[in-house]
Amino acid sequence: MADGATIQLAGQRALDGGMTLNQTLSIAAELRKTDDTTPIVLMGYYNPIYSRGVETFLAQAKAAGIDGLIIVDLPPEEDEELCIPAQAAGLNFIRLATPTTDEKRLPKVLQNTSGFVYYVSVTGTTGAAAAQASDVAPEVSRIKASTDLPVIVGFGVRTPDTAKDIAGVADGTVVGSAIVEKIAAGEPVEDVLAFVKTLSDGAHSA
Repeated sequence: MADGATIQLAGQRALDGGMTLNQTLSIAAELRKTDDTTPIVLMGYYNPIYSRGVETFLAQAKAAGIDGLIIVDLPPEEDEELCIPAQAAGLNFIRLATPTTDEKRLPKVLQNTSGFVYYVSVTGTTGAAAAQASDVAPEVSRIKASTDLPVIVGFGVRTPDTAKDIAGVADGTVVGSAIVEKIAAGEPVEDVLAFVKTLSDGAHSA
């Protein structure tokens, strides 16, 4: 619903390459064979889950080692559809708050949210604008006044310096488009991993 061009094209490449929900879960299960501590959160849309059946999907996700879900097209008004069943199955259901989530809407957004709150730092689509810590800080504080959950900031974080700045005012940061762009450009895996480490080092130095 807010996917920028980079993420849209990545989704299309994945579909063209034959990626399926089964393969996604298999990748998670493979990681779990050697790593049982790194959290895995699936982010996407409800349609493939609905098509599979909520009960079946949740059982498969739990078996694959999934820890949480971010399903961006299911608002709080639809909690009975997936959020409540997911939490009953032991999966966190992570919700997004945005700059337009006002005081009236925020309690509804936080209702039944678990794991962490994903704060969208800018209006618009992913990869479109740079996040500014000075803008993010008061919004993070506003959310934290209403919840004990960590607040993780995404959208507009593309560099180690920005990751550091955002992590200095929030509990963590999400980077998507900047990493996907390097993959799309065909950069070697080692170079992509090295870039991710610079982002991680930046965030952890805050």
